[in-house]
Amino acid sequence: MSGHSKWATIKHKKGAADKARAKIFAKIARQLEVAARDGGGDPNSNATLRTQVLKAKAAQMNNDLIDRAIKRGTGEAGGGTYEAITYEGYAPGGVALLIDVLTDNRNRSGADIRNVFSKLGGSMAEPGAVGWQFSRKAVIVVRGGEDDVMLVALDAGAEDIADEGDGTWRITAEPNALHPLRDALEAGGIEVVSADSTMVSSVTIEVTDVDDAKKVLRIIDALEDNDDVQDVFGNFDISDEIMEAMD
Repeated sequence: MSGHSKWATIKHKKGAADKARAKIFAKIARQLEVAARDGGGDPNSNATLRTQVLKAKAAQMNNDLIDRAIKRGTGEAGGGTYEAITYEGYAPGGVALLIDVLTDNRNRSGADIRNVFSKLGGSMAEPGAVGWQFSRKAVIVVRGGEDDVMLVALDAGAEDIADEGDGTWRITAEPNALHPLRDALEAGGIEVVSADSTMVSSVTIEVTDVDDAKKVLRIIDALEDNDDVQDVFGNFDISDEIMEAMD
């Protein structure tokens, strides 16, 4: 799709091997807690919570950890008080970044994010400076034959389908189509690799230099390593050839 970075797919391919599973679980638990606090503890009536539960299960988080996080959010068990903040900035090469944070200490998180940008050659941006180009979309990555994927996805409300190679396809739709579209794909016998509500940019920066690509991914990795950072969204595209050269 024009303007969509492959970063969501790259992150999936990188997988949990890049980080300690405990860190991943801690971030997902925080997202579960906030979703349950804001919309209730029933995934059937709380679409945001349902998305987070599916994300937790995809990361192989066990049911006990999921249930405990939800109970903290609904007040059945002690939980923290988290504030959602979105920071904006630029990675090397002019790549725009949105950083979603859940924190119990705004000052600490802001200082940490600013430090990452400062140390790794990026810069913080004023609110709205890059956010205007991003909009929320449902992004589902599936594996299957082209005809089958096209038939089911388009009939279920997909806006765009892009070939990711290796028999995988990236399907984009409006955010409220995430669960109906996923359900339709699974009912059609199509393997869903990942499904998430994510931010997609209308502007794409093509990263064509290996060194620049390394710098962009280095700053994103550093941001994602922060416990308060939940997601990092970028407007860049890195070709398979550049990724292979980096490896």
